[in-house]
Amino acid sequence: MNIKIYQIDAFANQTFKGNPAAVCPLDSWLPDELMQSIAAENNLSETAFFVREGEEFFIRWFTPSAEVALCGHATLASAFVLFNILDFKGDRIDFNSKSGILPVSKSGERLVLDFPSQPPEPCDVPEEIIEAFGVAPRECLKAEDYVVIFQNAEQVQSASPDFEILRNLDSRGVIISAASEEYDFVARFFAPNLGILEDPVTGSAYTQLVPYWAKKTDKTVFHARQVSSRGGELFCELVGDRVKIAGSAVKYLEGSIECPTE
Repeated sequence: MNIKIYQIDAFANQTFKGNPAAVCPLDSWLPDELMQSIAAENNLSETAFFVREGEEFFIRWFTPSAEVALCGHATLASAFVLFNILDFKGDRIDFNSKSGILPVSKSGERLVLDFPSQPPEPCDVPEEIIEAFGVAPRECLKAEDYVVIFQNAEQVQSASPDFEILRNLDSRGVIISAASEEYDFVARFFAPNLGILEDPVTGSAYTQLVPYWAKKTDKTVFHARQVSSRGGELFCELVGDRVKIAGSAVKYLEGSIECPTE
């Protein structure tokens, strides 16, 4: 059995930047174990699988070690494949997912994700975060992830956490962020429990960061950068209880996977 695969650099306008995601369009769902094995073999932060049923596209995302309920960059990558490679004719795709309907629309050269907002709530700083980063943060909040606010962008850029300590936290991952002179804010994301030490650009993290920074700044529109080694730019807007996250994408490769038939 052959399965088509594309590797797309999301939140980037050139290859080797942004966040690489694998995308596998399917005629029908594969066994969960096989999709997890493909994601582990790809060894990217996420592999997306989607199936078209009528006018809807159903999407699922797998890290190398687990399925996740929401992923931004692999959704952007999937929309890029549909619009630019598989010749989808509309201007909007509605992905049906474990996190509800996730529309993706065209806006010039960018694609715009429309995701549910996940405002983080203030919480005590876990000792593991102080120990892992070697510094007490300015604030700590929690939604799906811990949202850790540092004093300045330099602390975010230079952070080198102890991943073994971060594995002990009761969350999907840890987002660190700070205000920036060049951007509205910068961020990084770590999820060692999901087999991702650092994710290059994490669309779903901005469903938590945007409502936080909107409350802090009384703004609703943001130009942000994820300051990982590959880096990526995101153009975000808080619209009611939704967060719009826009970015570009480019194709790195396409091919086929040789899968066992049993």
